[in-house]
Formats: sequence, C-alpha cells, structure tokens
Amino acid sequence: MNGNIRIASVTVATPPYCINQAQAEAFLIKHYSDSLSQKSLSLVRKIFAHPSVLRRHLAVDDLECLVNEHPDSRIARYTHWTISLSSQAIVQALTQIGLTVDAVSGLVVNTCTGYICPGISTYLIEKLGLPDHIRAHDLVGSGCGGAVPNLQICEDMLKGTGEGVVVSVSAEICSATFQMADDLSLIISNAIFADGASASVLWRRPEGLELVASASRYDPKSREDIRYIYKHGQLHNQISASLPEIVSKNVAKVVMDLLKPRGLRIDDIKHWAFHPGGEKVINAIRNEMGISEARLHVTRDVLSKYGNMSSPTVFFVLREILNNGIAPGDWCMMVAFGAGLCAHAFLLRV
Repeated sequence: MNGNIRIASVTVATPPYCINQAQAEAFLIKHYSDSLSQKSLSLVRKIFAHPSVLRRHLAVDDLECLVNEHPDSRIARYTHWTISLSSQAIVQALTQIGLTVDAVSGLVVNTCTGYICPGISTYLIEKLGLPDHIRAHDLVGSGCGGAVPNLQICEDMLKGTGEGVVVSVSAEICSATFQMADDLSLIISNAIFADGASASVLWRRPEGLELVASASRYDPKSREDIRYIYKHGQLHNQISASLPEIVSKNVAKVVMDLLKPRGLRIDDIKHWAFHPGGEKVINAIRNEMGISEARLHVTRDVLSKYGNMSSPTVFFVLREILNNGIAPGDWCMMVAFGAGLCAHAFLLRV
C-alpha cells in the first residue's frame, strides 16, 4: 500500500450487433429519404462515405426497431443494455486483477443517454451481488466528457480509506436517443454515435496507472453548441458547426492547466487518450495544440472501429494504449469533453 491512487484495470463492453456505414446509410435512406432535402441527402452520402468511421455497435437486435420506437420500449432497451454491458465490463475488470465483487467498496456510474430512478448503480449492486453497504453514486448529464469527472469522484472516495477498491463505470446507449429529420445535427449524430460501456478499478496499491492530477474547464456560453435538447418529450442531439474550434480551444486550456505547473510540455506527453468526438474535432485539437499525428493514432483507431459512444469512448482509447504498452515513467494524458460545454483532463503515469 502507498498513498497514490491508481487505475488497476480498464475493460470495455459493446453489444453484439455491429453495422458498417453502408448499412447505416441504407437504413436511413430507406426510411427517411422522403423527409430529407436534396442537400441533406447529399450530405448523408458524403458523411457516411467518410473513412473516419467504419463500423459501430448498437444495442438492438435489428435496426428496424428504431423506426417509431415507443418511448417505453426505448427506456426499457436503455435499461437492459446499460446494466448488461456495465456488468460485463465490471466482472472483466475485477477478474483481470484477481479480485471479486466482495472487494468493492465504492461504485460510480455515469450516463447521459437515458434516465432511470433508482439509478443504474442499484441494478448493478443487485445483479452482481455487490456489498449492500457499498458507497454508490449515479452521475447524469455530463455528456461525452463524463468519464473524467467520474474518475475525480472515485479518487476522492479512495482518499483516506483502507484497502477497498472503487469501480468507475461509464455506460451509454446513444441509440436510445435516435432521431432523424432534415437537421444536420441529427445526420452527423446518426453517422458517428454508437453504444458501449467501460469499467475501471481504482485502488491504492503500487500497481497500475497513477492518477497524478486532474483539471476541468467549463464554457457555459457555448452550451448550445453541444447538448441534448427535448423536443416532444424526447432527447435530440444538437451539434453546431463551430464545435471543433470551440472544443479545441477549451481542450488546450485544460491540458495546459495540468502541464504548466509541472514544467511539462506537449512533447513530454508520450501517450494521449482523447475522446474521439469526430474527425473534425480531432483535427482541430491537433492543429490547436501542435500534437503530432503519430500521437493521435489510437484515438483515430477507436473512432474507426467503434464510432463515438459518448462518455466510455475515452476509456476505449486508454485501454488500447495500455494494451500497446506504457513504459515506466511515461506520461499519459486522458482528455474528454462534451455537453456543458465542458473539457476535462487527467494526467496519468505508470
């Protein structure tokens, strides 16, 4: 035992149903072409043909269930899959480091793509047989950036405690917010968003990825540039054309909040785990911060294989980085951003 809190394991889970972009485009054209302008139809073909996203996993048995899905069926689907995917990821994360559910003293779950009360955490306690005296928290409304505030809370929970471990879970069923209309925000959303979950185990043992420091930035004046809005009682994604520029500037600021006090530079960070918010966003961050293209390879690879799963996606990137190997002493920066507008970063080190 030492005083440093570390990420001991990172695991992810996706639903088995997988589609490529040609299949997704064909589905939208089949059901919604009559309601789209010629300009929008051209954009659909252009956006879905872009190679930045090749395939995605969705929590459905068949795409047809998305057409006129009843709100009750939608929340039932959201509930089933968040619990199922989160459970898979938690069990894998604990097994990976030789622990069982009895070792878990805390659980934090974040989501933004559905709302249930009581929250997902209570269902996971029941399904997995987690201790009934566990500290459990459900976070909602943090959008794609939610994984880092989740870690911040987990870190706070572990400070001053004994040998217990805390589990961080991010679970999103973006398909449970599916909408389609003659709206660029919805066209883009339906081209990149997907479903998935992640789990990480935090402890105070010497093994794992050390949580060195974190920082957050909020830009409420840009709230309308990325958010969910309610129309007819259902969530609709809203994304502005200015988003890449706004995100890149806020990401640069929050990263420098961590680097400057420690005398570190961009080039000192060997591993970058960015939330892959889309091709244009990644490019804007690269240009704003001067990060080499080689350091963005894993972020782009996750976007290509999985799309944007909202909050858990940054953990998919971190998992790939860990699987590729991090040498002792290497710095890693985990960066997520989303609704709020928010930008969060965690400086990590083996």
